[in-house]
Amino acid sequence: AAALVIKALKEPERDRKKVKNIKHNGNISFDDVTEIARIMRPRSIAKELSGTVREILGTCVSVGCTVDGKDPKDLQQEIQEGEIEIPENQGTMEFFFLLMGI
Repeated sequence: AAALVIKALKEPERDRKKVKNIKHNGNISFDDVTEIARIMRPRSIAKELSGTVREILGTCVSVGCTVDGKDPKDLQQEIQEGEIEIPENQGTMEFFFLLMGI
């Protein structure tokens, strides 16, 4: 999941042998987070997609990026309280076909 979050940040490539302990401080959209959650859904232990989204937001915290300019912890809290609603199966197959290039 961290690799997908870093890829969504669109940062330039780095030499992993020379550059260590990098702090990613970019910003990704909430749509990117939900797309990553849909990709990671089969490997997630969460019961619903909203739980998987919260897992990805936790990965954003550990990577050090923000989501739509907000702290990912705040977004996790909003999802927990029901302020942000995550649709369960919207666009899953369309995104899969887009990903596969079909």
